[in-house]
Amino acid sequence: MKRLIAQVLVIFLLAVPAHAALNIQKVTSKGGITAWLVEEHSIPFTALEIRFKGGTSLDLPGKRGATYMMAGLLEEGAGDMTATQFQTARDALAADFNFAAHGDSVSISAKFLSENRDQAMSLLKQAIEAPRFDPEAIKRVRAQILSLIARNKKDPQEIASSTFDRLAYGDHPYGSSSTGTIKSVSSLGRDDLVTAYRNSMARDRVYVSAVGDITPEQLGVLMDELLGGLPAKGAPMPPKAKIVLTGGVTVVHFPSPQSVAIFGERGIERTDPDFFAAYVMNRIFGGDGFDARLTREVRVKRGLTYGVYSYLADFDLASMLQGSVSSDNDRMAEALDVIRAEWKKMADKGATQAELDAAKKYLTGAYPLRFDGNGRIAAILAGMQLDGLPASYVKTRNARINAVTLADVARVAKRLLRPKDLRIVVVGQPVGVKSTD
Repeated sequence: MKRLIAQVLVIFLLAVPAHAALNIQKVTSKGGITAWLVEEHSIPFTALEIRFKGGTSLDLPGKRGATYMMAGLLEEGAGDMTATQFQTARDALAADFNFAAHGDSVSISAKFLSENRDQAMSLLKQAIEAPRFDPEAIKRVRAQILSLIARNKKDPQEIASSTFDRLAYGDHPYGSSSTGTIKSVSSLGRDDLVTAYRNSMARDRVYVSAVGDITPEQLGVLMDELLGGLPAKGAPMPPKAKIVLTGGVTVVHFPSPQSVAIFGERGIERTDPDFFAAYVMNRIFGGDGFDARLTREVRVKRGLTYGVYSYLADFDLASMLQGSVSSDNDRMAEALDVIRAEWKKMADKGATQAELDAAKKYLTGAYPLRFDGNGRIAAILAGMQLDGLPASYVKTRNARINAVTLADVARVAKRLLRPKDLRIVVVGQPVGVKSTD
């Protein structure tokens, strides 16, 4: 049965093929809930994406991991149904639900057939409005999270990321793992999970998108039925993160034949006028593909790694420019020297016209490929709303990429790539690499 459901969903995920044809409608329910909708009636299937702004950053002091654990329990029993009963009913409807908590949001993704819409949404409503948080479910999910935390303590990439975050954000929730610690998760009780639920899942922070076989009128009714019973307001949003990151090197010794490094410094907010110039600059510097400078210099020319990259980490409460590289212990020092040199070179000299042209071609050409199915489109539209972007962004985004000039790239590179502020965290046994503080 599960295999059949999966096959059905794979077929229906491909209902909307191209972003150019997207007609994004804004729908407001009678209860005042707003959603973005792309109608596509050729296949009787709909993807629904719900995001609650705040996410795991709303964890209370001493309760780290509560929101993450709460999200994992939303389908572990709801209303008068146990976890097994709920999941059996979901499968019988050929519906797919996914609940997750991230640093900036709690997300709910749903996919359902038109013929089962009412029953599927009635079931989802119970998970959203009446999660049970049964003792046995709490015990089971807690054990899963504790196992994940234990695995992460043995993963060099996770160790590097968590160390970098702590150095960057200090005591802010961004400075620690969303999953919590063994101590904090072990101490969480049902009351803590109920509090996390009430703090994060409220109508004042909800964003909704839908793609597929549903009309504006039907979506309006669905939203009121599904979300209308939630509290009007959740907990206050946390403050902006104060970035306390300084330049230097931090080495975390870990027995491994390879070392992993996370590097970065302060980034740029999406609302900044230079954001698109920074986006293009990063594509040239450390984006995907063998034409990016870091890949060309560190991997292709010198064979120091199989993977090196950088990216703009634009969160709701902070923005960073980060990257990662892995290399053999005896070659990590050389890899980092090359990264530092390229960091300074890009800051001092900017990009070439050929690099700019190639970056624009890739970024504008790859963008439509993101819109390859109902679920992907619904997730993109919900993310756009969370980022405060207008619906017209889908049509104007490539023009803004093409408007970036060489002078723009040079200006933003000098602004963002500051060698003295570059922090590098290395986990492993790197030869010739030492902590500077």
